[in-house]
Amino acid sequence: MSVVLNHDIAGLCRRINRFITELYKSVSSGVHEVNEFDQERLNHYLVAIRAYRDWVVGQPHLDLPETHPKPIEIGPDPDVSAVENESVRDVVYLMELCREELVNSQSARYPAGLIVFDDKRAMALVEKCQKFLDDYIKVVQPIDMPESSPARPMSGPGATGI
Repeated sequence: MSVVLNHDIAGLCRRINRFITELYKSVSSGVHEVNEFDQERLNHYLVAIRAYRDWVVGQPHLDLPETHPKPIEIGPDPDVSAVENESVRDVVYLMELCREELVNSQSARYPAGLIVFDDKRAMALVEKCQKFLDDYIKVVQPIDMPESSPARPMSGPGATGI
């Protein structure tokens, strides 16, 4: 379980973890094609990460001497074992890298905000995900892999209940 001192980093990392889980549990994770629905979802996840980041960097610098440092648990990292779809796995890995860079960043020790160097590192990974979606996934789909499929078990259904 990751712990940070920065509530903005915690918010970004929680969202990234949620998107990782969504990708891992997606229909596309168990096959070789990233279907158009999951492509659209991934695009929206990347838009959401950028929008949250824009909100974070657009906020005033905070002075929180009475409440900092306060450890904030992000929650356990999603349990992502190997998936059938290499493209989904690649995107999940990039998102995991982004999360880990943020969790272990200098910004994670501040009460809020995102310093420019950490911002650049994290956003470079988000942009790499976007380029992978636009320049690879959308270009090569579908891929016919009859001799090597299935190579792994399905990830299983998403959360159920109310």
